[in-house]
Amino acid sequence: MTTNIQFTKMHGAGNDYIYVNTLLYNVPDPAKAAEVWSRYHTGVGSDGLVLIGAPSDEKTADFSMRIFNNDGSEAMMCGNASRCIAKYLYERGMTDKTTIRLETLSGVKILQLHLDSEKKVVESVTVDMLEPALEQSEQYTGVDVARKYEDMWKEMGAHDSKFVSMGNPHYVIFVDDVEKLDIARYGRILENDTEVFPQRCNIEFVTPVGEGRLRTRVWERGSGITMACGTGACATAVAASQLGKAPKEVNVCMDGGTLHIFWADNNHVMMSGPAAFVFDGSIALPE
Repeated sequence: MTTNIQFTKMHGAGNDYIYVNTLLYNVPDPAKAAEVWSRYHTGVGSDGLVLIGAPSDEKTADFSMRIFNNDGSEAMMCGNASRCIAKYLYERGMTDKTTIRLETLSGVKILQLHLDSEKKVVESVTVDMLEPALEQSEQYTGVDVARKYEDMWKEMGAHDSKFVSMGNPHYVIFVDDVEKLDIARYGRILENDTEVFPQRCNIEFVTPVGEGRLRTRVWERGSGITMACGTGACATAVAASQLGKAPKEVNVCMDGGTLHIFWADNNHVMMSGPAAFVFDGSIALPE
């Protein structure tokens, strides 16, 4: 017998996911569901699947999230998805809090909701993305990527790069003109180089465009080209500040929209941006 469950499709700056409330519906094989449901021609079409659930400890968090890329791999967290979760929880009446503690695989994130008081809707959300990690780790072996890919670096017009972890790994590359770049070609090669990135890696291609603005295009680990990436925007801002290319407060302009990033004095990275509903639906669990 086929089991159908209710879902909601949402996006943050064009980064679209399928959201399921696991307090109401069980998804026994989320990796398979993410892969099947995310297909654009035969499924819902999305960058992946997000499960909203109860926290493991109600003393430290209000809700939890798990996120699966459209290839079925599980990610640590997603900044754009966390903003969408905040909107979902508040506007669907699951909480009346305007500050929500969200448990993720990379720690508890604090979501601050900014409301339109007349319409009682969430206009935007600020997420405390915690502290970035910049050192060699289990996510980055420290290999000199520019030297290893010297010819490719010249092709890309790349002139600087930096590894940043926001819980999930990012490699940020500054190029002469990101608009002309074949990011699918270069992103796929770099994502899957496990000599450099043992857990694979998200790749951001960036061109500073002045006045605290960073034009960024994203190749996401497990999803490919996406319209935006919240943790990627944070990593981009941190890398730009570290390399002296931008101040600590910037606008990261991606294909799907702009996120405002502030790297605060306490070393926490604050991300602000929109969240939007697309549609609700019902879908069968994959067999």
